[in-house]
Amino acid sequence: MPPRLEEEGKVRLERLPPSSPHVLRLARWEFQQWSHLNPERRLDEALFCFREQCGPGGVPSVFIALCEDTPVGMASLIADDMHDRPDLTPWLASVYVVPAWRGRGIASRLVQRVEEEAKSHGIEQFHLFTSDRQTLYRRLGWHALEECVYRGEAVTLMVRKLPSTADRSEPV
Repeated sequence: MPPRLEEEGKVRLERLPPSSPHVLRLARWEFQQWSHLNPERRLDEALFCFREQCGPGGVPSVFIALCEDTPVGMASLIADDMHDRPDLTPWLASVYVVPAWRGRGIASRLVQRVEEEAKSHGIEQFHLFTSDRQTLYRRLGWHALEECVYRGEAVTLMVRKLPSTADRSEPV
């Protein structure tokens, strides 16, 4: 059943600690959405790796979107998401919103939260890859870097340059 309109305003974003009772659910979401890119990985391995990404700040970090105590979305800031591109780091990864909650700006809020986290830790640019959400990311200020095939899937590799503190104009 779709959420009621009044529930939409109750969605909050939080950092996900490794001890959270939601870690298993989010690891399963990640596994279900993207395990085809790493078919040899088992769910228990994915859970271990996901828990490792739940850092205290900076890289790595996982953010969860919650309506009351129910997870409705997630996004991560991690060091390595495209294993054949070790020259690129860090990455926006695992942006996912539960289907019934899509179209309400939650993914955009999660991406912006990850950008805030990156910026607050001195990161000037970071990357992502997507097979089908280029329009969303372009709208949020991301730019295509290249089109490529990653583990058998056609993807767009994108970059987001974050304004540094020095770029902001100071009042005179």
